[in-house]
Order: sequence, then C-alpha cells, then structure tokens
Amino acid sequence: MHSQFKRFLSCAGFGVVLALALGLALTTMPAHSAGTAYGTAVPAPQDHLLHAAGQNSAQAVLAGGCFWGMELVFSHVKGVNNVVSGYAGGDKAHANYADSSSGRYGDAEAVRITYDPSKISYGELLRIYFSVAHDPTELNRQGPDAGPQYRSEVFAANADQARVARAYIKQIDAAKVFAKPIVTKVSVGEPFFPAEAYHQNYAIRHPDSLYIRWNDLPKLRALEHRYPRRYTAHYANGA
Repeated sequence: MHSQFKRFLSCAGFGVVLALALGLALTTMPAHSAGTAYGTAVPAPQDHLLHAAGQNSAQAVLAGGCFWGMELVFSHVKGVNNVVSGYAGGDKAHANYADSSSGRYGDAEAVRITYDPSKISYGELLRIYFSVAHDPTELNRQGPDAGPQYRSEVFAANADQARVARAYIKQIDAAKVFAKPIVTKVSVGEPFFPAEAYHQNYAIRHPDSLYIRWNDLPKLRALEHRYPRRYTAHYANGA
C-alpha cells in the first residue's frame, strides 16, 4: 500500500472520514485539534538553559505525534533556522517509515530543530512543545495516531537539556495546568535519523491535505494566538 495512503487511513481520523462520507466540505467544519490540550497556557520555564555568548546554533530533538505537524509548528517559530522530520529512539536499520509505522522497533516520529539560542532558548522551545505543538498527556498516541511511534518524548542531547526538560515537566504538573498528568518521556543521547524526502516540509507542500487541515493547522493557529511574539509567517525551511 502506498505510504501516503496508509498515512491517510491511520491518521485522518474518524471525524474527517465521516465528513467525507456525508459529503461535507472541510471548510465548514469547526476548528478542531486531535488532542484536548492544544493552546493550553503553561508557565514560563524556570530554567531556560542559556548558552555561551556568541553561540548562534543549537539543536533540540522532540517527538509528539506525527512529525508533519511538529515540523509545521516549529518552522514558524522565530529563532528557528531549520526543522527536519525523522526518527529517534531506534536504530539506523529501521529508521524508515515502513518499519516505524509498525511500532515494533523503538523509534518515535520526531523533529530535529536547529535554532539560534541568542533569539530563543531551549526552555522556550519546550514551552511551545508542551502547550501548542502536541498534547503531552496522551500516552503513545496523538489524536487519531496510535502507537508508541507517536509517543511524547524529549530526546535530550546532553545532561543539561535533560535536566531542564525534567524540571519543566515537574513545574507544569505542579501548576496543575492539565487535567491529566504529563506522560512525556525524557531520554539522553538517542540518535536521530532524517526521514524520507517526501516527509520533509510535507505540510507546506500539501496545504490541501485533509490530515494537515484537520490535525495540524489548528496547532499553527494556536502558536500564533498564544505566542504572537514567537510566531513568524516566514517558514524556516524555505519550502
């Protein structure tokens, strides 16, 4: 089966399929997000992980459901220079869409974010991640996407990133922002492997995709509404 058709079947969600069956136009559907927490206000992190003066590039790897939506959101964040969709938490031999979709090899769909730490901190990226990019209270799924490959996980590059992420999760949970506890995992030093070329910049190249319009554009609107000073209409990857 064609991989993009498989994605539609696994990710489109019951609401979209039902709407198509009824012959409804997607534009008439109410604004909707697959999770219950998109756009939720979370407190600013107490630790931003400031970088050394003069450092103009750093990376963060985050997983939170389908990488198309994660890439779309972070590519519209000021200070982000590049976002790559890929696989993290598994091995190179199985870092492909067919194997990842099985959920058997330990990887998660993730994005590698290259950013300028003089313009946005690691902590602020995590704030966007926890509040608008995905729902951190969903275990091994995001909306219509189910399986461990769609889990919420911070793939920290080092002990400092892991410390900040774990402290921030405790901070948000203590503030009782969400009705349910955060289930986001934090790991250190896991490899990241870029996904196939057709997954890169997918939302921008396929603006009429039902999946994108139903599941991912609401996240982008939440970013613009919740963090107007962080949002930019410019797309980092230049697609």
